[in-house]
Amino acid sequence: MVKILVVEDEQDLQQVLKFNLQQAGYSVRVTSSGTEALRIVAQEPPTLMLLDVMLPDIWGTEICRMLKSDSATAQVPIIMLTARGTEHDRVAGFELGADDYVTKPFSVRELMLRISALLKRLQPGGGEVGRIEFGALSIDPQAHRAWVTEQEVELSALEFRLLLALYERKNRVQSRSSLLDDVWGVTADVTTRTVDTHVKRLREKLGSARNYIETVRGVGYRFVGSPEEARASAE
Repeated sequence: MVKILVVEDEQDLQQVLKFNLQQAGYSVRVTSSGTEALRIVAQEPPTLMLLDVMLPDIWGTEICRMLKSDSATAQVPIIMLTARGTEHDRVAGFELGADDYVTKPFSVRELMLRISALLKRLQPGGGEVGRIEFGALSIDPQAHRAWVTEQEVELSALEFRLLLALYERKNRVQSRSSLLDDVWGVTADVTTRTVDTHVKRLREKLGSARNYIETVRGVGYRFVGSPEEARASAE
């Protein structure tokens, strides 16, 4: 069963979320404490986490940073819930590794759709089976892992989906808006700047394989057709 951890200090919203999630068939655990949330995740990582930003003890952004920087919890998908809805706040949340960002007040129905879309993207199946080898880069879609020259690259769940989406459409230009639809899903409340931020972070993490992802000015991004093409463009 899908286990969802709700970290939210507004009691009314806690109950609304718990009721709707349980009605949808999810196993739900609720806490208003960031410290307690970290303890719960360490003991039994949830399938997905709804995380309020402004908690009484530890800010949700710090919790997100801690979880995403730990290999044991980095793959736990996090949807941030917050009243801080500026583009700067959203981009900051995504830079910390959040998988989605929902601004209060929000539609519970829309939140449920976003949860469903995110869980669907986490399911194995579809695309290529087994470990993908592309020059210095290796990708295991089933295990959600990636390596560059046999050194594992620590990617957030969203960064991994972005890498896989670009690879699966290699040699074809992907617009920023199409990547928002395919990777973030359900008309996420973010701008194309968020795509640029994540591609930049992904390239930095890929190191020597960074040239596999090209910028097509004014359009979007393209995963090169072959490793040789990337080497040629770098010379």
